[in-house]
Amino acid sequence: MPYYSDELIEEVRSRNDIVDVIGSYVHLQKKGSTYFGLCPFHNEKTGSFSVSPNKQMYYCFGCGAGGNVFTFLMQYENFTFPEAMQELADRVGIELPKQEMTSAQRREADRRTQLLEINKEAAKYFYMLLRGPRGQRAHEYFKKRELSDETMQKFGLGYSDQYSDDLYKYLRSKGYDDEILKETGLVTIDEVRGGHDKFWNRAMFPIMDVHNRVIGFGGRVMGDGEPKYLNSPETKIFDKSRNLYGLNIARSTRKNQLLLCEGYMDVIALHQAGFDNAVASLGTALTSGHASLLKRYTNEVYLTYDSDGAGVKAALRAIPILKEVGITTKVINMRPYKDPDEFIKALGAQEYEERIKKAENSFMFQIRIMQAGYDMDDPESKTAFYNEIAKKLLGFTEELERTNYTQAVSREYSIPYDDLRKLVNSMAMKGGIVKPQTKLKSGINEKNKKEDGMKQSQKLLLTWLIEDNSLFDRIKGRISADDFTEELYHKVAKEVFSQYETTHTVNPARIVSMFTDEDEQREVAGLFNATIHQVEGKNDKATALRETVVRIKQNSIDYRSKHLAPTDMEGMMRIIEDKRALEELQKIPE
Repeated sequence: MPYYSDELIEEVRSRNDIVDVIGSYVHLQKKGSTYFGLCPFHNEKTGSFSVSPNKQMYYCFGCGAGGNVFTFLMQYENFTFPEAMQELADRVGIELPKQEMTSAQRREADRRTQLLEINKEAAKYFYMLLRGPRGQRAHEYFKKRELSDETMQKFGLGYSDQYSDDLYKYLRSKGYDDEILKETGLVTIDEVRGGHDKFWNRAMFPIMDVHNRVIGFGGRVMGDGEPKYLNSPETKIFDKSRNLYGLNIARSTRKNQLLLCEGYMDVIALHQAGFDNAVASLGTALTSGHASLLKRYTNEVYLTYDSDGAGVKAALRAIPILKEVGITTKVINMRPYKDPDEFIKALGAQEYEERIKKAENSFMFQIRIMQAGYDMDDPESKTAFYNEIAKKLLGFTEELERTNYTQAVSREYSIPYDDLRKLVNSMAMKGGIVKPQTKLKSGINEKNKKEDGMKQSQKLLLTWLIEDNSLFDRIKGRISADDFTEELYHKVAKEVFSQYETTHTVNPARIVSMFTDEDEQREVAGLFNATIHQVEGKNDKATALRETVVRIKQNSIDYRSKHLAPTDMEGMMRIIEDKRALEELQKIPE
């Protein structure tokens, strides 16, 4: 990963006004000193997405997305930090220093660039053939599938010629040699046949990554040839388990969820019908890599797999993989039709929208499919089914969630709730999954409550200091960055106090750049954009400030006392001095 100095990062950030950058993606309206618009990271109608020119930060009060101009591009464009840095530097004409690469690294980078160029060239050639006399058969095929010219253009659809060395000759004419062409997955070169194409006489589907770069192809044979569908092999630029067809378009959807399909035509048909949130895996079963990729863009996936036996099995495999990364999954029922393409042709987009609204909870889907393997008229088989339900319910580690699903299953399958609950608890006890519940001593709950309250106090004071820099003078000598015991807030406080001591201002956007973890960036952004409504009058604010400072200082003393080494006499003296000074904190002027 390239290294850039803090000064260069700050120069690039400060030269890119966040309102201008985000305004090129989101329609913003000015209200007071802040701009508002519809959040691009979740579906909303109220416009809770705010952009502050003063702070040079954005924050959504609906979903909590927030950060500076780098964070926005990393979230919206799925850029890495170096890619966001390059994009913003290019935007304002800043030339970034060239990173020194080894000769092997340079060869690898050049190779990848060449492979992307060749794939792009092939896509353009296939696109051109489809729209000429040689592509008539494929063009008729797409028209028979009721695709509009606009849709064919949107997805870059094309045709590979009936002659099996057509693309090879074309790419050679463009100056590419056999050595690099062998690595593209587009051609095969052997001593007997020479160069021949991987794809010929096929309707072509370019596969693009999230940055709209062509990384591979899928091809549907014209006629009775085998295999019916063919995909590019994996190459240096094409990893099937880490890319999804249509994600380059779907990642910008304003819908809450993504629709996960099985095939290219399903994705295209859904997009044409207005469902711009459809994607598909690339001729492989869903992998953990796919799930992690989906998680970057959504927390909710609707499976719209084929309604046949193979589709049901694929859904059952996908559900736990998606759950593992924290994605909520539902299953769309397309019966009596096989897939989304057939469904929409027969019943239309509006009816498909209704099926989305009625999509089945993935756990209830699993139970329903599981029931088919049991004879519900046979008491033994019925009991075995209930036991399997209980085992699956134990998969919910949170008691409230387990209770909710137990109630749902009880209603759906007419099982007395108390009986099912007892069965689940009995099975858990036998398996050692949970221990008998004992009443917690009040001190434990009080401790957790106290810790949560202290975190809020530290967050509150940091928010006040960022909003009103004059408060620094009022707490000077009483509170320092070292009094913030929450790890993340301690890091933020050190920078906040340091900036104020140096410049008498605080630059929130620069502080966000210190953090690379996405969750930390969100929390810091929330810290800098918190709205505080609980104190209104001048006296109330002064009282709240004084009480908050006292709580933080007392916690700081307790924390240091607990972690003080017995031989640290200097630390002991500081604690004694702080205890004496604690009373003075009551004298902060109102």
